[in-house]
Amino acid sequence: MNILCESAQAELIVKKSRFLAEVFPVHSQAEARSLLKEQKQRYADASHIVHAFVLGRAAEICGMSDDGEPSGTAGRPVLDVLKGFGCTDILLTVTRRFGGTLLGTGGLVKAYSEAAKLVLQTAKTEAFILRAPFELNLSYEAYEHCKRLFKKFNVKDLTETFGERVHAAGLIETSLKEDFEKELCDSLGGENPFR
Repeated sequence: MNILCESAQAELIVKKSRFLAEVFPVHSQAEARSLLKEQKQRYADASHIVHAFVLGRAAEICGMSDDGEPSGTAGRPVLDVLKGFGCTDILLTVTRRFGGTLLGTGGLVKAYSEAAKLVLQTAKTEAFILRAPFELNLSYEAYEHCKRLFKKFNVKDLTETFGERVHAAGLIETSLKEDFEKELCDSLGGENPFR
């Protein structure tokens, strides 16, 4: 199973209708809904903003909407393409601007499917790795020791706040967390920086 590294977009034109397909990494249904709301505001003049999402370690959570297109002609085809892509924690939207020519149900299914395939061809993905959060409260001297460990253990989503002490938080691959904690404590002379 893969996850999306970054957002991407692609456009398809079918009989003067424009289909703008976009993908976004998401971590929850609430985040997917929030992004969808932003899309609807951004493209308020669009005829339809169809979406599908897949979430969870085994891609067990799915959702979709035809957004006013005939039932089964938009959301389901986009979700089917998305599920076949083998990616989780992803939201795919297809924004349609009507070009004046009706496409019929078969034409809609084909157009939405093709738009979804097109954007997924440009999407950068990486293997899904289960990660655990951590938080550290460090002196500035201890922080200098930790910086190399962040790189060594490939810490993701690292945030650092500098005040009297350094607060660092991020995500570490679950299988490496115990080694990371041990090496960190050893490098700090047994001091436990974990909050």
